[in-house]
Amino acid sequence: MDDREQGYDLSTGQGLIACPRCDALHVEEEMDPGETARCIRCASVLAKPRDGAFAQLIALSFTSMVLLVGAVFFPFLEVSTMGFGNASSLFDVALAFAEGVLLPLVLAVLAMIIGLPIARAFLLVYTLAPLAQGRAPYRHAARAFRWSEIMRPWSMAEIFVIGTAVALVKVAGLATVQLGPAFWAFCALIFVNLASRAFMCQTSIWDAIEDAGLRTEFDDASRPEAGG
Repeated sequence: MDDREQGYDLSTGQGLIACPRCDALHVEEEMDPGETARCIRCASVLAKPRDGAFAQLIALSFTSMVLLVGAVFFPFLEVSTMGFGNASSLFDVALAFAEGVLLPLVLAVLAMIIGLPIARAFLLVYTLAPLAQGRAPYRHAARAFRWSEIMRPWSMAEIFVIGTAVALVKVAGLATVQLGPAFWAFCALIFVNLASRAFMCQTSIWDAIEDAGLRTEFDDASRPEAGG
């Protein structure tokens, strides 16, 4: 029997879902909200559609952007010793190292902990805003969502908070350290990201984009070049 008659096409992958962990192929089926599809080999979650998930993801993305902007300009911590104290924000730290050999490192750190999370949140809003309203997605929605998924492992706000906490344990013995609003904004961002991952169903988003008639597979024009 031809593959197309069975509802999938092995040559293009249409109608198939690949497990993100073990790459096992599964035939895609329609799912109702609240159902969960798992890999038959490793039991990883393949799809978990939810009612109103697109609107919730948009709200969480806006929350992330607000928290990140506040984390840049509000005081991150205040260090005081022998009656002298100094409060600084991430923006102040970036300005302090704006010259010299540390400038590339400062820019890289800011890009990882601030730039990439904001860019990813914006790409998610760009992708999901029309879909949440029942309208056709924007022209570049597939590419925007693909790049938001590529950025996800490189958004390191959580790692930054853990590293800061470890450093503060060592500094606490030398001076009095008070955590500022920006630190707590990063802590809140961790929970926002966890909530976003709980509501995220990549399969549902790709299906919504495909149902609108947009191409979701790579072509020569949209495939990122290696090392570029």
